[in-house]
Amino acid sequence: MTSLTGSTALITGSTSGIGKATAARLAALGAHVIVSGRDVSRGGAVVAGIRAKGGSADFIPADLGDADSVHQLATRATEAGGGHVDILVNNGGIFPFGPTADTPADQIDEVFAVNVKASYLLVAALAPSMAERGHGAIVNITTMVAEFGMSGMGLYGSSKAALVLLTKSWAAEFGPAGVRVNAVSPGPTRTEGTVPMGDALDLLAAGGPAGRPGEADEIAAAIAFLATDEASFVHGAVLPVDGGRLAV
Repeated sequence: MTSLTGSTALITGSTSGIGKATAARLAALGAHVIVSGRDVSRGGAVVAGIRAKGGSADFIPADLGDADSVHQLATRATEAGGGHVDILVNNGGIFPFGPTADTPADQIDEVFAVNVKASYLLVAALAPSMAERGHGAIVNITTMVAEFGMSGMGLYGSSKAALVLLTKSWAAEFGPAGVRVNAVSPGPTRTEGTVPMGDALDLLAAGGPAGRPGEADEIAAAIAFLATDEASFVHGAVLPVDGGRLAV
């Protein structure tokens, strides 16, 4: 795969799960990785792991639900990257499930703040500079339930459906200046965050041709592809990495 040496990659929600696996992959390709999340201890461990393998990484804490924190993340990531961020992976998100009637209003605000607004603010802060330099890659992480209705997942799915549309809009806006914007749509995936789902994760995955949940590194492989020049002719795409769940 194409080397990312000399580039800086900011990955939100990268202290665990898919984000952590993506950070490791991009660092292995030579990128200077900016790990971000709320947990300083976990973030430090991810950075230490990357450095132990000869990679380059720094940790910048951020709360994606707070607009000021998101703005600071963009500024600090640019500084840590030597004045540039070349790859942005909007991976951080929250996924509460439950009946519509039981959803408190503040939870709606929180989900859209983290899953939509934070990504919007980061793109607004970083994509124009990518466009000025004539290159860049943005990868948004969506979900298979942004594509079809599932009971109890309307709030989460609708927030990610917004990100699907934004992916296409940003591709149209920034693509002519050399910035590729795409998305990866994971299916049920084994991560620290999905552990509480227990057997429900396996049941959700059983409906797809693969018949099993994915692993974080399998999703990270698709993200890394879209982040490199291997995907140089890919703009505005939503790549399902869901074991074929959307195919049936």
